[in-house]
Amino acid sequence: MQVIELMLDVLGSTVTRRDARSYLSRFRSEKPKSRSRNERHDDVGVNLGNLYLPIRAVEQNPVFRQGPRERQTVNETSEQLHTALVKIRRPQAIDDPTLQGVCLTLVQLVRLGMSSVVVLDCGNDEQKNNFDLRRLATEQADRIAASIDQYGGPGARCLDNALATSLEDESFPSSVKVQSGTYISDRHLLLNPLRRGIIPVVVPTTFVRNDQRLVHIPADEAMLALTREFAGVRTGLAEETDPHEIAEKIQQKQKEISLDRIILLDPLGGIPSTDEQSRSRVFINLEQDYESIRSEILGVGNSDTQHDSPGDRPASKDPASKVFTSSIGKEGKHDSAIAPPTRFPATASHHLNNVALLRNCLAMLPPSSSGLVTTPENAANANRRPVDSGLAPGVGTRRQRNPLIHNLLTDKPVSSSSLPSDRAKGSSSPTTFIKRGMPVSIIPDPRLHPWTPPSESNPSISLSDPRIDLPRVIHLIEDSFSRKLDVRHYLSRIEGRIAGIIIAGEYEGGALLTWESPCHATGHSPPVPYLDKFAVLKRSQGSGGVADILFKAMVKDCLPSGVCWRSRRDNPANKWYFERARGTWKLPGSWWSMFWTTEGVQVGQQGRDGLLRDYESVCRGVVPSWADAGGMERGVD
Repeated sequence: MQVIELMLDVLGSTVTRRDARSYLSRFRSEKPKSRSRNERHDDVGVNLGNLYLPIRAVEQNPVFRQGPRERQTVNETSEQLHTALVKIRRPQAIDDPTLQGVCLTLVQLVRLGMSSVVVLDCGNDEQKNNFDLRRLATEQADRIAASIDQYGGPGARCLDNALATSLEDESFPSSVKVQSGTYISDRHLLLNPLRRGIIPVVVPTTFVRNDQRLVHIPADEAMLALTREFAGVRTGLAEETDPHEIAEKIQQKQKEISLDRIILLDPLGGIPSTDEQSRSRVFINLEQDYESIRSEILGVGNSDTQHDSPGDRPASKDPASKVFTSSIGKEGKHDSAIAPPTRFPATASHHLNNVALLRNCLAMLPPSSSGLVTTPENAANANRRPVDSGLAPGVGTRRQRNPLIHNLLTDKPVSSSSLPSDRAKGSSSPTTFIKRGMPVSIIPDPRLHPWTPPSESNPSISLSDPRIDLPRVIHLIEDSFSRKLDVRHYLSRIEGRIAGIIIAGEYEGGALLTWESPCHATGHSPPVPYLDKFAVLKRSQGSGGVADILFKAMVKDCLPSGVCWRSRRDNPANKWYFERARGTWKLPGSWWSMFWTTEGVQVGQQGRDGLLRDYESVCRGVVPSWADAGGMERGVD
C-alpha cells in the first residue's frame, strides 16, 4: 500500500499527462518489491505534491480494444530490470544528513521501479598505498549500506569481489575501445540482489588473475566495466567466432537488464557553461555539443595555472595500474576519461572526465538511455522547501524537485534547455541532463555563411539543394501538422527567400526559416526573418528534446538577433512558444498569435525602428500552403 501511495504522490507532481503516461507504460508491469516486516521507517514518500488529476486522466483514458481482455501473466524472474548506475565521488566528504538523503532517494527509486548499482569514487591519492585506498573505499561502502538499510526493505549489499582483471589485451572490438581488461567476475553477483530489490554497493577493487592480487582501480574503470556487462558487450564475447552467436548472447543479456541511467553525484555539480556564467548546462546533446563543450573546458583549463590536487590524480605507483588507463583517446577517435592535459585545474579536469565518461558509457547503450550529473545535496532533496528569507510570514513556496526522481518520471531535464537564460534562473539547478542525442544539420552553416537576406552576391538556398531530402521534409511537415501540404504552391511561395533549414536527427524535427518583406516596406526597410515551419514528428513530440534542440539552434546559432512567427490561437503548442518568446501579441481581427525573440520589441510602442509593425505585416500577409482547409494545428502557421 505504501508503494502505491508513493507512486501516486510522485506521479501527481508530474508536469504533464504525457509524462505520467510515459512512466506508466514503462513501469506498470513491474511488481512492487516485497518489504520486510521489521521496517523502521514508514514514511519514505517523495511528497512532491497532491495533484492526482493527471493519474485519473491516465487511468480513465479510453483504449480501443476488440474482443475480450486477456489476462496478462508475468513471470517475475524474467522481467527486465530497469537499472541506474550511480557513481558517488568523494563520499568521505559528504556529511551524514546529506548521505542519508541520497540513500533515501535511492530507496525511493527502487520502489518506483528503478534499481540502482552504486560505485564509490574515493579518489586516487598517490600518497596512499593500495591497501589504504581499498580500506577507505570499503569503509565508505559500509557507511552507505548502513544508511540504506535504516530505511527498511531489502536494503543494500557491499560487493568487493564483483570485478576481475586480466593483464592481457582482451579489448572488445567496438566503437568504444577499452583495453583495461577489467570485467565483472560473476554476473549473478549483481543480478540476484537487483531482482530482490537490494542495492549493490560496488567497491572499485579488482582481482588481478595473473598475479593473484587485489588492486584498487579508478572508479571510472569500474563504471565502464559495469556498463559493458549490462549492455551485453563484455570482453569475453570477443572469443566467439560466429557473429550470430555473439548477437544472440548480447540480446539475451540485454533482455535481463536495461541500463536506463548513468548518474554521477559530484560535489562540483553539473557541467558548467560559459554562456550561462555560474549556471550548469541544463541539457547536453552529445552528438551536437560534445566537441564544443570539450573545447570550452580545455580553454578554461589551459588558461589556468593550477594543478590537480594529489587526492584527485588518477595515476598510481602500482605497475599493474597501467592496464587501468583508458585508451579511448587512441588515434584521436575517442577521448580519455582519465588523463587531463598538463596545467589543468582540478575542477575543469573533473568536468571533462564526467563528460567523457558519460559519452563512453552512453555509446554502448541504446539511445533511450541517458545521463545525469548533479550534487549529492540535490540528490538528497526529497521533502525540503527552499529557504527564502525575503518571503513574508505564512507564505509558502513550492517544494524543490529532486532531479533523480523527476528524471525517472519524465526522462527530461529539470527545466527546458531552450528557455531564455533570464527565465531559467528561477529554476537554477546544478544539474545537467545528458543524452547521446542526435546530430543537427544547419543549412547553410551559420559559422561559415551567416544568415543574411538574399542578394545577388548571396543568393538564397533552395529545397532542391542536394544536402536536403525534400520528400522527407514534406513528410515531416505533413506528419507534424496532420495536414496535407500543397507542395507546388509552397515551393513557389518560398522560392528565393529561404534563410535556412535546421534538421534534427534523421528528419525527426525541422525548422524552415525565410526572409519576408513587410507589405508596406520601401527600399529602406529590409526583409525580416520569419519562422515559416517548425515541425516535429508525432512519435518524437514530447520526448527526446527534439523541439528544444531545434529552437536552441535557431535562436543561438542561426538568428541570435531575433526572429518572428505566427501560430493559430488554438494551437496546443502556444504555451510552449510563449515561454520561449520575448514577446507575443494576438493580432486583432485574425486567428493568429504573433511571437518574436527580438529584444526591445514591445506591443504599444514601435521600438527597434518599427520592427513590431514589420512583424505584424509579415504575420498577417503570409499565405498558407495547405491542400485542405481543415486539420489540427501542431506547429507554426
